Amino acid sequence: MIITGIDGKVALVTGGNHGIGAAIAQALAAQGAKVFITYFRLETDYGASELQAALDAGIGGDRLYRAQQQQSADQVLSEIRIAGGTATAVEMDLSESVVVPDLLDHCEAEMGPVEILINNHAYCAPETFDPANVGTNESGGGITLTSAEGIDQHMAVNVRATVLLMREFTRRHVTRGADWGRIVNISTDAAHAHGNNVSYAASKHAIESYSRSAASELGRYGITVNIVAPGPIQTGYITPAMEREIEAETPLGRVGRPEDIANSVVFLVSEQGGWLTGQLLYVGGGYRMHQ
Repeated sequence: MIITGIDGKVALVTGGNHGIGAAIAQALAAQGAKVFITYFRLETDYGASELQAALDAGIGGDRLYRAQQQQSADQVLSEIRIAGGTATAVEMDLSESVVVPDLLDHCEAEMGPVEILINNHAYCAPETFDPANVGTNESGGGITLTSAEGIDQHMAVNVRATVLLMREFTRRHVTRGADWGRIVNISTDAAHAHGNNVSYAASKHAIESYSRSAASELGRYGITVNIVAPGPIQTGYITPAMEREIEAETPLGRVGRPEDIANSVVFLVSEQGGWLTGQLLYVGGGYRMHQ
């Protein structure tokens, strides 16, 4: 049995309106943490009727993923509260660096100082170096040539926002003389190299480096910093054909679920996970075991 020891702790979960972030928020709340969720709904080329049709059909692909991404956090909050948990949410664009202190202020005003930081937010727009790859990917989304704008957006959201949140979390932790803190950053099992997702992969690889550096510096303050790298997780984008391929290549024989990642995060922030820091945990049923 895992002794989490997080009952009453304040947890900030970014990107918590759907998929992995939603599952993490619910799992932490189930252990008694007070959960503050952030989310941001990107503009999409799909119309409202197309998105609703994708939700109704429930068939994996880019359209379903975008439809789920467009959801507010209301459903997640409702499920947490019905189960007896405490949660609130705010929508904000973390690519705007000035919002980071305001976010921590908002969370502290509503729930108290943040003791658990889960950086799950992500921007992912398929990009390639190869002109022959420009077009549509297997999920049905578009692939474009790598561009300055694309690089900047991936780095602003995935890297800069994560680093600034870690910095602000640490600054406040040290100022108030706290001696217990947890940071978990969500990467990807393809961070080392990912064709047709070159900027996304690079941004996640940067997060892994920042996380290890932070772990080496922050242990003296009782803060652990770890990384979870999910394998293929059905957050809407995996088509039936992709699912069959992934199942065949995965030793545990199935596509991952958001709850699989949430369970690992709960362990890392728990008291029993307190002797782990600077670690990269692959959670993918063995999918990239030999990389």
